[in-house]
Amino acid sequence: MDKIWQLSSSVGAKRVLFAVAFTESIFFPIPPDLLLVPMILAKRHEAFKIAGVCLAGNLLGAAAGYFIGKFFMDALGMPIINFYALQDQYLQVQQWYDSYSAFAVAAAALTPIPYKLCTITAGAFDINFFTFMLVSLLARGFRFFAISGLLYLFGEKVRFFIEKRLDIIMLLTLIGVVVGFAVFKFLLS
Repeated sequence: MDKIWQLSSSVGAKRVLFAVAFTESIFFPIPPDLLLVPMILAKRHEAFKIAGVCLAGNLLGAAAGYFIGKFFMDALGMPIINFYALQDQYLQVQQWYDSYSAFAVAAAALTPIPYKLCTITAGAFDINFFTFMLVSLLARGFRFFAISGLLYLFGEKVRFFIEKRLDIIMLLTLIGVVVGFAVFKFLLS
């Protein structure tokens, strides 16, 4: 963990964050949040710029993962899924896409579901690319900018709260979004 703290304040930290965010969307097992948090704590005045770098890398990686799933599923996609032993989740995600489409993308983007599974399967199961990227932008953007905003406002005081409860926060956010959408849909009908 000390190396992450040292890296977070180094000159090339943003490039490393971009690369981690990009590769996490395809195959890398470590979420970019682990680098995002110490980088923002090291340079709180750049919190939103750092979140933007993280989001840009993550979205470009999401597009690459989508195209791997769409055009190279047998050659590249399945080996990644097999490497992480995500075969059961692969079938579950297919059912979620069939039933919930964009909400399944949002769930993967906000929760501990491996995002690489979402990006690759979105292409493999032919989710509309524009919808996939828009939902990824909104959900991943919310995730990274919410973390950045909390750290910008509260600094070190909120660090342990984020590190211990990020998954719960994102799950509650997803539930709120689904309930809000259901209420909105009910009011329109």
